[in-house]
Amino acid sequence: MQIINPILPGYHPDPSILRVDDDYYIAVSTFEWFPGVQIYQSRDLMHWNLLTYPLSRSSQLDLIGNINSGGVWAPCLSYSDGLFYLIYTDVKSRSGAFKDTHNYLVTAENITGPWSEPIYLNSSGFDPSLFHEEDGTKWLVNMIWDHRKGTNSFAGIALQEYSESEQKLVGPIKNIFKGTELGATEAPHIYKKDGYYFLMTAEGGTSYDHAITMARAESLSGPYYTDPQNPILTSDQTNKQQLQKAGHGSLVETQNGEWYIAHLCARPVKGNRCILGRETALQKCYWTEDNWLRVEGGQFPKFTLPAPDLKPFPIESESNLDDFDDVHLKKYWNSLRRPFTGDWVSLTERAGHLRLKGGESMSSLHRQSLLARRLESFHTEIETAIDYQPENFQQMAGLIIYYDTDDYVYLRITDHETQGKCLGIIQTKFGKYDELLPVDIALPDLPYYYLKAEIHREWLTFYYSLNRETWESAGGEIDISHLADDAAELNSLRFTGTFVGICVQDLSGSKEHADFSYFHYKHLDS
Repeated sequence: MQIINPILPGYHPDPSILRVDDDYYIAVSTFEWFPGVQIYQSRDLMHWNLLTYPLSRSSQLDLIGNINSGGVWAPCLSYSDGLFYLIYTDVKSRSGAFKDTHNYLVTAENITGPWSEPIYLNSSGFDPSLFHEEDGTKWLVNMIWDHRKGTNSFAGIALQEYSESEQKLVGPIKNIFKGTELGATEAPHIYKKDGYYFLMTAEGGTSYDHAITMARAESLSGPYYTDPQNPILTSDQTNKQQLQKAGHGSLVETQNGEWYIAHLCARPVKGNRCILGRETALQKCYWTEDNWLRVEGGQFPKFTLPAPDLKPFPIESESNLDDFDDVHLKKYWNSLRRPFTGDWVSLTERAGHLRLKGGESMSSLHRQSLLARRLESFHTEIETAIDYQPENFQQMAGLIIYYDTDDYVYLRITDHETQGKCLGIIQTKFGKYDELLPVDIALPDLPYYYLKAEIHREWLTFYYSLNRETWESAGGEIDISHLADDAAELNSLRFTGTFVGICVQDLSGSKEHADFSYFHYKHLDS
């Protein structure tokens, strides 16, 4: 049996893997999307199920106004003495020299919650991780951000004790590791084995030079000596058909003494652009006789690898057809920055429908009325039916392919002063607004309008139907390679991935609603 990578396709970066008895969990970053932190569960490392979101309340995570690719960075999931611990960063700013990176801790007796209110830890850097020492003490490590001119911004790894009784960090702060020549030292995790403390970090930056490096020490506070064969995992940039951007990893041991690294990776579709974002993969590892960690088959990640010696445990995932007949949203739905509250989203106001009430524009960092799910395949079809009665051009609703406020493509219904109800395509590319159809398509008055999108790698085609039987193309193929992390035109790094979903805007402030009767997400053959 084999594990097929990526095990979590689509936007699932910064994996933190944990085993508790026979269950495996992976927590991944969610950035500006709500709820915060996805936790997946598996019994065999091959089949994974989206289990829960621990940050489901505004009191735990307030993302309103958070910047694009801000919010929840690099969660760390751990377990000790009957309690789950989750450390996470809420990034409020990251432009220029400064980064406002607030680190918090929540706990729960059960992985599905309820999770506690957050305990504030520090803001000295990001990528925090909690190490549970055998003597019962607990230690926080995080990278240190240095904003000063002429310094190394990635200034090292800070170690400080966490007092559970006082619920705060206590004692001195020590910089235990300044990193290697690869630079950009981040994502620290500490493991103890055979008398050594092993420090795993990500280095090289989170793009194509990304890597995992190791160091070890005989005491927790160091000194740490680097692995002479670093990096232990990185990508072969000469072969873009292989997994790229390999880095930011964490380590797990199976019940049978096998070792695996969970790490992020990416798959470009056009040049260096990765429309699915950074994904999660696994690699099998082993320990050498002189106590260093190695990846089986070499330092480059592989698409297939041996599964552990565990009984296969297939998991039935939620249906990709959502007919909105339940009173709760399916777990794969996410919103931008705000919780699912009745003032803008409802499954009960009209039976068998999802009602979205018009919110702010697609440029808003505050209160968009947008529900979406991750694009997890290069070949995908999505379809919905919408009942919508706009009264003016400031009211819009429809089907959206979305990266962030700078980049999206939107098949939307609106109203025009002379044309009446009509269908058109809006695109924002690197922050520049455009309307892709020369003239919007006039729509007759009908109970429902059917909208569809087909995605084949970097190409998107929209369709519409008045009866769900005859489909017409709305424009031609659209290049969506700009819906990617690697947008050099913006001169900044982005860290999420493409979402597909539905949304409603009412720029007049009337909150005119749209009702959606289903949403079907389907993987297509390549």
